[in-house]
Amino acid sequence: MNKFIRQSSQSADIQTLPDDLAEELTRRLPGEVMSVSDSPSISPPAPLTSDEVRTIVMSLMLTMFLAALDQTIVATALPTIGRQFQDVSNLSWVITSYLLASTAVAPVFGTLSDIYGRKAMLITSLSLFIAGSILCAIAPSMPMLILARGLQGLGGGGIMPVVQTVISDVVSPRERGQYQAYFSSVWMVGGILGPVIGGVFAEHLHWSMIFWINLPLAAAALALLLPKMKKIPVFHRKRKVDWIGGVLLMASAVVFMLVLTWGGTRYPWLSPTVLSMVGGAVALALTFIWHARRADEPFLPLPLLGGSVAPFALTAGGCGLGAITGLTVQLPLYYESVYHLSASEAGLALIPLAAVSTCGAAIAGRTMARAKHYKRVAIIGTSWAAICGLGLTVTTLPLWGLLTLMAAFALGLGTTFPVCVVSLQNSVARPQVGTITGAMNFFRALMSSFTVAAFAAILLIALGADIPLAGEHHAAGGIPAIPVEDMRHAFRYVFAAATALMTTASLCLMLMEERPLAGPSATQAVEMAE
Repeated sequence: MNKFIRQSSQSADIQTLPDDLAEELTRRLPGEVMSVSDSPSISPPAPLTSDEVRTIVMSLMLTMFLAALDQTIVATALPTIGRQFQDVSNLSWVITSYLLASTAVAPVFGTLSDIYGRKAMLITSLSLFIAGSILCAIAPSMPMLILARGLQGLGGGGIMPVVQTVISDVVSPRERGQYQAYFSSVWMVGGILGPVIGGVFAEHLHWSMIFWINLPLAAAALALLLPKMKKIPVFHRKRKVDWIGGVLLMASAVVFMLVLTWGGTRYPWLSPTVLSMVGGAVALALTFIWHARRADEPFLPLPLLGGSVAPFALTAGGCGLGAITGLTVQLPLYYESVYHLSASEAGLALIPLAAVSTCGAAIAGRTMARAKHYKRVAIIGTSWAAICGLGLTVTTLPLWGLLTLMAAFALGLGTTFPVCVVSLQNSVARPQVGTITGAMNFFRALMSSFTVAAFAAILLIALGADIPLAGEHHAAGGIPAIPVEDMRHAFRYVFAAATALMTTASLCLMLMEERPLAGPSATQAVEMAE
């Protein structure tokens, strides 16, 4: 006997449903029919060809070159700008306003790229940058120039995290380290060429050319990138924007940056003004943390910064960038006072520090594409940099010896950046890559500003004199008459601080979890080609 027994004598095509079940189904069925043209595609998008990836990378490198160039191109033109506007006291704000704005908005653009997409945020940041450049070029007064530089900084601060996020969309984590090395070289070239181009424009043309030059460069970057943007894989996820959290994060960053900028220069470190600003920055940061813990979808999810990868990679990368930035700012004073170099010669003496660090980044990037245990190259590199820093601290060298040891220091330091960037992006889900990249740029900028201020404070304490630092001696008409041995002794503490930073970076890399990187290795790529 068949165990499946018909429960009704009616035919299946005329059998009716109970009234309550029919009503429930009717209520849940959609009221409109989706058109076939509106339905999602069932086939994955076609992968990018090598030529398309190359075009995208070239346009992104040109875009990042804009941001790198504008951080340094204004410095040599400041005296000319001050003379035209007859305002020297506010010249520092031309640089400070850009740094404040670019630092504050880095996490904002990173998070918004995860919500609204890379294309929208890249166009927005470039548009702000171009608008700020035009307003800077036509500024009729110093206050308008400072405001325009702030607007330009909003765009420049958005370029960095969005560019690094787009790279993560088109290149696999295993291959990404090599591309990060390319971008490190672009950043180095922009930083070196900036003062040279700015000085040439200010002396032979007009200082406004340092801003007009951004327009054709930005137009070329957009012309190369926009036709390819539609083929880039989409990983963003629309959600509600936590504007309160974003404002709190930006406000705390701005106040903290002002403390680092004014402390020890405009106001004493223990003055009521600086102390109240420190209290305000701490209060804003604590309020942001309190809000982030209670928001359904916070602007910067705090768990994203925890775990076994993010805190160590953020700290190691911040220490590396802080060390190279602090030394770059303070070393010209050392070269001029100890080795009696001119200002231009002191600038050339910085090339080994900047250029060789990109070689270290390239070595690390290529190693990541081949080695399973990719973080070892950064551990070895940062340990080597710490040993070289110790050598700078305990020995007295001629100029050629100092430059050689500084280059060796930079070679080890450069291995930090691609490993930290790729490890961070590899540790989060695809829809959160922009957020973690923006947070990385934010913390690195804060660490760089903190290190510059810390190195200056170390020199002031060691020398026991109120001397101009961080390039201010050029505007003051020369360096003060400080004995050579006193300057050597003071800079030993600076080199010791750089050594401590690299030691910290090495320890963090040792503690960081080494997660497998997706993507083909170099040997696999060769086998597939054969």
